Amino acid sequence: MSVSSGSGERLFAILDLFTEDRLEWTPQEIMAELGYTRPTLYRYLRTLKDAGFLTSLPGRGFTLGPRVVELDFLVRRSDPVVEIGRDQVDALANRYPCSSLLVRYYGKKLLCVHSACSIPDPRSSYPRGRPMPLARGAISRAILANLPRRQQKPIITEALEDFAEIGIGSTVEDVLDSLRAIRRRGYSIAHGEVTPGVVGIAAPVFDSGRLPIAALCVTIEATALEAQGLSEATVAENVREAAAEISFELAELQHDPTETIDQNPAEAGETA
Repeated sequence: MSVSSGSGERLFAILDLFTEDRLEWTPQEIMAELGYTRPTLYRYLRTLKDAGFLTSLPGRGFTLGPRVVELDFLVRRSDPVVEIGRDQVDALANRYPCSSLLVRYYGKKLLCVHSACSIPDPRSSYPRGRPMPLARGAISRAILANLPRRQQKPIITEALEDFAEIGIGSTVEDVLDSLRAIRRRGYSIAHGEVTPGVVGIAAPVFDSGRLPIAALCVTIEATALEAQGLSEATVAENVREAAAEISFELAELQHDPTETIDQNPAEAGETA
């Protein structure tokens, strides 16, 4: 694995090793994976451990530390997307027999940051904090459909087999056509792509530059939709309106969208 120069990037590279499939790493395994020398690695491990990002026990490897939990608490208290979106999430859960989710998009990851549920024993494959797939599900396509084309194409190319398998398109242009239709409609619907038997309905949440930073979604059993005589289109329109309200309130907070490290809002015009 190649690592960028600079201690900051190298520290993050160590943290990025920890996944659901690999929760514990020994120093020897980290050296083999990242290619750091022993003195360099131990200096970084000591820094991360002293800061609480990593922890270890004698005879065991390193795992993520308590500072991560502390930051999670602070995110819940400080993230404006969560603060503004919480009421809309709760309202959708109260309105329909569903799980309602607010999902953040960052890098190439989708992560649930707030949820509410109005049904017993909800079926969800991705609770808060577990990364979601970027090629499957309504949430994914609600985000992808609104990205600039230059960001869409690499993601589509990498996951083209998945898109073909779920019937979105067998070529990059086919997938782009499907995404254009979703963007025009303002929401995405998926049937059993993430959790079997569950319908996902999602709409994008935008920053003031009209770039997607999150998605609002409801997941509802297909049988519940039928039993209650609910129309997918009606639910989808409610989700779209709720997501638009979150976007509007976020834009009100961002007085000067030019003062940001994010992409230039003008690039939104590149969207296919």
